[in-house]
Amino acid sequence: MALPAVGRELSLAAFRRDWLFNIRGDVLAGVVVALALIPEAIGFSIIAGVDPRLGLYASFSICVVTAFLGGRPAMISAATAAIALLLIDLVRDHGIQYLFAATVLMGLIQIAAGALRLGALMRFVSRSVLTGFVNALAILIFMAQLPELTGVPWETYAMVAGGLAIIYLLPRITRAIPSPLVAIVVLSALSIVLDMDVRRVGDMGELPSSIPTFAWIQVPLTLETLRIIFPVSATMAAVGLLESLLTAQIVDDLTDTPSNKNRECAGQGVANIVTAFLGGMGGCAMIGQSVINVKSGGRGRLSSLVAGCFLLFLIVALNDWVRQIPMAALVAVMIMVSIGTFNWGSIKNLRKHPPTSSIVMVVTVAVVVLTHDLAQGVLAGVLLSGVFFARKVGKLVSFSSELSPDGAERTYTVEGQIFFASADTFASAFDFKEVLQRVRIDVSRSHFWDISAVAALDKVVLKFRREGAEVDVVGLNEASSTMIDRFGVHDKPGAPDTLAAH
Repeated sequence: MALPAVGRELSLAAFRRDWLFNIRGDVLAGVVVALALIPEAIGFSIIAGVDPRLGLYASFSICVVTAFLGGRPAMISAATAAIALLLIDLVRDHGIQYLFAATVLMGLIQIAAGALRLGALMRFVSRSVLTGFVNALAILIFMAQLPELTGVPWETYAMVAGGLAIIYLLPRITRAIPSPLVAIVVLSALSIVLDMDVRRVGDMGELPSSIPTFAWIQVPLTLETLRIIFPVSATMAAVGLLESLLTAQIVDDLTDTPSNKNRECAGQGVANIVTAFLGGMGGCAMIGQSVINVKSGGRGRLSSLVAGCFLLFLIVALNDWVRQIPMAALVAVMIMVSIGTFNWGSIKNLRKHPPTSSIVMVVTVAVVVLTHDLAQGVLAGVLLSGVFFARKVGKLVSFSSELSPDGAERTYTVEGQIFFASADTFASAFDFKEVLQRVRIDVSRSHFWDISAVAALDKVVLKFRREGAEVDVVGLNEASSTMIDRFGVHDKPGAPDTLAAH
């Protein structure tokens, strides 16, 4: 009977660790995040060409569901620009119901990714790519505020400056209340009392006045429907998981705590499915809001739950008050997020770090900023990192040789990794014109990784045989031997006739 008791104690300890260890900080941080989510959710809905309620309902439901099922406490997930951009053509050509269907399929793909443990793929994203991702996102967050700072009255600039002053100076006096929350409340009060002529949240779009309700998706269950939504769903799933996993890694670093990436994949999937049936658009983790949450003191799952629930409370119960929040207050918060997100040390490190690392970081930033697509930038960075790594490893191959006393046999010793990037170096390291009776190739300190490496070995062996030398390849490890047995030709009947094919 002791084991169930121990299990209950462990479950209770895990519950306290995730939910109850930072109640005050999580609640206040969640309130700040909820206020910052409103204009973004409305803006993302406009990008996708749908009613603002779709973005607001999505932000509520995704935030709440991932609070329970996600793998990264304190991370905020909601409607995002990256997903909204992918929905434009689908909504225009087929309508809202196909958006909901595509979001459900997106969720199923993400659940499958979690079941297949694809979260582990994050280890292939280098630190340089992650730094580039963070810096690019900081730049995009700042750029997204520029429309609110262009062609506006002077009061807007004064309010933004005042908001930034509160955000950065208040923590020197007290940290009892998150300074972004104080900035929003103070600036809202001033704008209402002084009746300032500034843009407000209500100017962004109509806010819903009721809670979301469950509804069946009205699309035909046919292969034609699948043909229409699958490409969009697959892209949304990939982009959503990429941004979510990268954001989880960033929150890991900010809080110095681990996350469960595979659980996050599945949690995102369930959240998107629930959202679709509640009349919301797809979404994923938001690095900007996640940074706001952490910087405001959020550390546990409670912060995400409060953010989602308070968002719904704001748009339904406090609808008239929320409309009065000046956009300048939220712009100040987002500028703070931009400044805090950017890795300023990476600029100084451009000279200190290896050139290849700096190039990867800069290319990641450049692609993201130029395309406004975080996924493309990360993909470019990962591919470039792979090229540089292959090039570096390809050079770490050494060759030595020793001639026997009678001059009839030469032993070549190969050290290093033989694969597509080093195959040509391997094939050109031998002297085929030297008159020998026997050639011994010792590969006990090397490994053959792919068919390019096997083809290079075939080429060397067959060339020596053509020159009349007997060739022995010794020291193959088990994996290399298996690869050569399957794909090599130099030890197969009729091998000399295959030289031309290589």
